[in-house]
Amino acid sequence: MSDLPPAVATWRDQLERISERASPCRYLTPTQWATFRESAIDFCDQLGADAVALGWTDRQLFGVHPEHGTLRVDYCGALMIAGKKAQAVEAERVVFERTAGYRNTPGKAWGPPIWEFKAKVG
Repeated sequence: MSDLPPAVATWRDQLERISERASPCRYLTPTQWATFRESAIDFCDQLGADAVALGWTDRQLFGVHPEHGTLRVDYCGALMIAGKKAQAVEAERVVFERTAGYRNTPGKAWGPPIWEFKAKVG
């Protein structure tokens, strides 16, 4: 999508580089990952430009715990918690059908974006 802001195009490209059949996190099944991935790419296409304009970062949207991936939701970005399609993005939250993901939670630690996640083996 050539009309995406550069940051959003990068996010989308990084997500597309991860196979929908190969979950990057050991506690996220391939089926769950396929849903997360599809929802995250949809977010980039539909709401990514708005997110960038509101100052959202890759970590706040796509972050995961550096060792435990999506298992530690206290490090996860708004899109890496439920795997649902977002309906709106606002200054402090991403809105889903029945819930929201916030970025203004006191003491929140943001992990690296999921495309930088490297599971420790052994």
